[in-house]
Amino acid sequence: MSQPRRPRRSPAGGYARGDETRQRIIDAAIKLFGEHGFAGASTRDIAAEAGVNAPALQYYFENKDGVYHACAEFIADEIRARFEPSMQRALAVLKRQGDTSALIDAFLEIHAVTLDLVLTDSKAAHRRLFVTRDMVGEEPSGASKLLKQRLKQPLNKLRLALLARITGTTSRDQLTRIRLLTLKGQILLFFYPPGACLDELGWKEIDAAKGALLKATVIEQTRTLLESWQAAG
Repeated sequence: MSQPRRPRRSPAGGYARGDETRQRIIDAAIKLFGEHGFAGASTRDIAAEAGVNAPALQYYFENKDGVYHACAEFIADEIRARFEPSMQRALAVLKRQGDTSALIDAFLEIHAVTLDLVLTDSKAAHRRLFVTRDMVGEEPSGASKLLKQRLKQPLNKLRLALLARITGTTSRDQLTRIRLLTLKGQILLFFYPPGACLDELGWKEIDAAKGALLKATVIEQTRTLLESWQAAG
């Protein structure tokens, strides 16, 4: 009689700290994959950064491809979780045929979450590098595909629905789609990568105060645009 296959990690045992150890490896891998790329980050380096021994990576992930895929899944799921409350509130506003003010507030709430992730999240820089490398095709296909399926597509669909209702158009309208791209572009300026923007502003970094100023400015500007587009019909 064949023996059942042993899982990669027993819920009650395995390496010390279990899920905490696994998460430390993922955090370290996101940092090193972002800084050095998939080819440039060795499993030995990832283990050292995470403070574990090299066999721990094989125990939890089998190989470097497994570590990379786990990083991509973690980023996609973590970012989706950050957006989920605002997305659910926006869906509720659309469902109950909310007035223009409620629609604009729902759009701005999603915008605010995006700004927080880009400007004030302490881990944003590492995630940004990881995702950017993946998007330009430098790495095994993973993060960008997962983000597109789990976040970008549903989020864009929701934003388009809100914007169409605000402006009295449809989600298929080309002008509506262009307007959404311009609104997203205000934030992308600080994402890929932020260095050029910092030079323009004469800043060395975006600290909490500067991040708050940028967020308030983008939100104010976006509200002005949405209200003007709504008034223009």
